[in-house]
Amino acid sequence: MINASDYFDNLNISQAVDKVLFCIKTKGPISTAVIAKDLAMTGEAARQHIQKLTSLGLVEGVQCTSQTGAGRPRQNWVLTALGHQRFPDTHAQLTLQLIDSVKNIFGNEGLEKLISQREGEVKAKYLSRCGSLPFVERLQALADVRNEEGYMAHIEQDGNSWLFIENHCPICAAATVCQNFLSFRIATVSRYYGK
Repeated sequence: MINASDYFDNLNISQAVDKVLFCIKTKGPISTAVIAKDLAMTGEAARQHIQKLTSLGLVEGVQCTSQTGAGRPRQNWVLTALGHQRFPDTHAQLTLQLIDSVKNIFGNEGLEKLISQREGEVKAKYLSRCGSLPFVERLQALADVRNEEGYMAHIEQDGNSWLFIENHCPICAAATVCQNFLSFRIATVSRYYGK
């Protein structure tokens, strides 16, 4: 078995706190004592690093259910959702690679067919959630759906008009290399919600 401390040193993780975070990610739920042993540090040092990670909202304690004997319940450590975000997520890179592969295998026409298929699925979803509502409620329902998709959308009234605002583009990487992803979404929204 590889010593965790040697493994982490090979990753060029310079901060002891990052080593503790990585240890919890790969071995959690894990106790403070095991973290200290695996990283060749004192128990007090491990506790201080965990305290820092907890204050940053990156880890949280969970009660150990398999405790034997009397005494205070043992606590193990796990990453929070924020802690998991500290590690790479290569969805955007994978998406770009898939777009390139579709172009290489099926050509631009194949990519257009793929986007058209996806557009049909999105239209059906939007219509089922929003289509029969009055205009303003339909806009709000669309903003709700777009929020579920990661767009951070909301609506604002501007005089007699309504603004549909999106503060994030979760498909930005794909839209950068393939403008049709963006144009079909704009066309869909305009077709069913534009006034």
